[in-house]
Amino acid sequence: MARTALLTLWLVLLGAAPALAASGQDQGTGTYGEADDKVVTNAGFLLIAGFPLLVLILSLIQNALDKRKYRRQAAAKARRARVDERGGW
Repeated sequence: MARTALLTLWLVLLGAAPALAASGQDQGTGTYGEADDKVVTNAGFLLIAGFPLLVLILSLIQNALDKRKYRRQAAAKARRARVDERGGW
């Protein structure tokens, strides 16, 4: 499995340069276009808004998973208590 993952990564990295290469007519502007002040400022604002949003979303996911874990633990504890009351196997 590790060998397959390394081979896949190697093939992706090997194909990245030709895929992004241009015919030389773009004068180095990149895939998006010219990076003027407005583009750079908007990209910065996206980063400023994006990272806290990512932290919020991941925290909400973690909170939901923790609640689920605690419910499962409480249910298992209740099942063990009921078995002790009944005198099961």
